[in-house]
Amino acid sequence: MGPPQENGTPGAERKRLSWDFQEEPRRARRRKRSSLSPEERLYQEAQRAVERKIRFFRHLFVYALVLAGLAVARVPFFVVALVAIFWGVGVVSQFFSAIVAPSLRREWIQTEVDRKVTKTVSRERRELEGQHVRSLEELAASIAHEIRNPVTAAKSLVQQLVEDPAGPDNEEYARVALEELDRVERSIAHLLRYARDEELRMRDIRIADVVDVSLEALRDRLHKGGVEIRRRVHAEGALEGDPEQLRRVVVNLVSNALDALEESGTPDPVVEIETGENLAATDVWVRVRDNGPGIPPEIQERVFRPFFTSKENGTGLGLALTRKVVEAHDGTIELTSVPGEGVEFVVTLPKEHALEARTV
Repeated sequence: MGPPQENGTPGAERKRLSWDFQEEPRRARRRKRSSLSPEERLYQEAQRAVERKIRFFRHLFVYALVLAGLAVARVPFFVVALVAIFWGVGVVSQFFSAIVAPSLRREWIQTEVDRKVTKTVSRERRELEGQHVRSLEELAASIAHEIRNPVTAAKSLVQQLVEDPAGPDNEEYARVALEELDRVERSIAHLLRYARDEELRMRDIRIADVVDVSLEALRDRLHKGGVEIRRRVHAEGALEGDPEQLRRVVVNLVSNALDALEESGTPDPVVEIETGENLAATDVWVRVRDNGPGIPPEIQERVFRPFFTSKENGTGLGLALTRKVVEAHDGTIELTSVPGEGVEFVVTLPKEHALEARTV
């Protein structure tokens, strides 16, 4: 015997080459199979199933011929029985592999897939139902809080008016009570608008024109507050959208910026509004930025929730309605804020939409 051959020797090289020659056809078959269409793969599987059945029946025919030949040749019975038993085991095994096993495999795989899918879907459904219930509970609590407080205040003021009809402060009490009731009416109107589905009236518009109309509606408030508006148009932003609903989006975002600037008393208040398009010219965007106090990180994820507000007289539905309109246009709205450096909202809208009816 020669010395053992290590890796890198001719013997090891021949063994590696032999393995490569065996593995290459497998790789080629896998590559060929991955390039087939679903119909072609089904045809190949059916062809292999038929070939397995043909091999089984050929084997069964030979088995019967051999047993018949042994019987004609008057071979002793125990020899025929031994051949029949041992060979019969192979025939039965081939019958199971060729005919029974594929059907069982498909049935068991389908059963296991159905079981796992049902289990997964049930778990996801329970999670979604739990989230839905929690959202409804939060919404109901917010509605009750938003309406109960002004109603309670108005009720208390009216009671004082009844107890002392000639009181010196009755006029002030009546004024405050009316303001609280106006607040309730405003909350209900916002809630109805948020809950109601309105069909979008889509047409060709320019986002720059929508911004200009929105700023014109807020001109008096901007002038009164001494707020500087910095308007930049990087692109006119032609798109398909509902001009009235998108005008409300811009008005809400600018109004939020003005509220923050007024409540914080920011010196030299500035609101920047920019419009433009992405590089692929498939989307348009609107950016609204202020130099106010910003939004604390712990509440940034909650500002789009219905009835969540940090304002003294806010309804908490402005940003919720804004996001609803944007999403109805298949768009997105993003918030960026650093405390002490202001807030920035970016609305991104696709230029084109499908033709089906849309609601908001």
